[in-house]
Amino acid sequence: MMKTVMTVDDSASVRQMVAFTLKNAGYSVIEAVDGKDALAKLQGKVEMVITDLNMPNMDGISLIKAVRAQAAYKFIPIVMLTTESQAGRKQEGKDAGATGWIVKPFKPEQLLAVVQKVLR
Repeated sequence: MMKTVMTVDDSASVRQMVAFTLKNAGYSVIEAVDGKDALAKLQGKVEMVITDLNMPNMDGISLIKAVRAQAAYKFIPIVMLTTESQAGRKQEGKDAGATGWIVKPFKPEQLLAVVQKVLR
């Protein structure tokens, strides 16, 4: 069965690249423009969330905390996809409940490898 991944980024080009990469690999993709939009669209079977850190309205850290607070999504993998690579920011993501961290710019095969690894 096709697995569903939500990609959350305020950059349309990043969302498109993530969606293109995952759809070509057989995943179903839900796109959201920020954390608020992601929470509104988080319904049904979403097996993984890939989120940016810095976004308007609701950032990635707040989104992770809000997703983890919902029983249905408490244990799904959440990967940060961001330009931030500082250890402090990574720790902040980890503390909020992030499963992993990918630094932009990313290669499609790198993204797929992470998705396949956490969705096993």
